[in-house]
Amino acid sequence: MKTTQIIGILLIGLGVGLCYYGFTKVNENSNQVKVLGLSIDASNPTGQREGYFYLAIGVVAFGAGIYSITKK
Repeated sequence: MKTTQIIGILLIGLGVGLCYYGFTKVNENSNQVKVLGLSIDASNPTGQREGYFYLAIGVVAFGAGIYSITKK
């Protein structure tokens, strides 16, 4: 294996990990509770923004890894 392919595989793994972390961070910070017919929003916008940031970085890393593997 070439060095670029190894780096590509590492980037894909990093991208998948960051996407998973970002997805769980968004889910943890967006909660809604219904009590007696009232809807209470208990979300954290800052945590959601961080989650979306990790998702975006994960997608970029995954794309860079795919590019590194398929590049001739």
